[in-house]
Amino acid sequence: MRILGIDPGLARVGYGLIDTGPPQSLVDCGMIQTAAGQPEGDRLVEIARDLRWIVRRWRPQLASVEKFFFYRSSTTISVVQARGVVMMTLARLRVPVVEFPPMQIKLALTGSGHADKQEVLEAVMRELALELPPRPDDAADALAVALTGWFQR
Repeated sequence: MRILGIDPGLARVGYGLIDTGPPQSLVDCGMIQTAAGQPEGDRLVEIARDLRWIVRRWRPQLASVEKFFFYRSSTTISVVQARGVVMMTLARLRVPVVEFPPMQIKLALTGSGHADKQEVLEAVMRELALELPPRPDDAADALAVALTGWFQR
């Protein structure tokens, strides 16, 4: 099974694709990046366009998306809107979606819902037999989301 993990955001959307094997393996990972100077609507269109390209290229059977952790910030609304575009795009392409909050992702990968980023990264590297950490960090986070989708399936 091929699973697409998504770490949503407006400036950066991390993505990571895994094949569940056995063994689990990394297919692709990266980041959709939008320019801060662009109008927000244009940035959302860019996210949808690039995500469509990724889905059409790799044909995932499942998407695993991080649920937004709400906090007071000037970017909260923008991130939620970007996540909505991700969810809409996946629905339009008929990719089934599962969603997980950050604490559940940490718990699934490390056994602790309070693990730090380094512990999660080490778990991703171990599960995918990677010698080097995936870059950028947003892609590594998306791979953690993809693995959680597989573990919780």
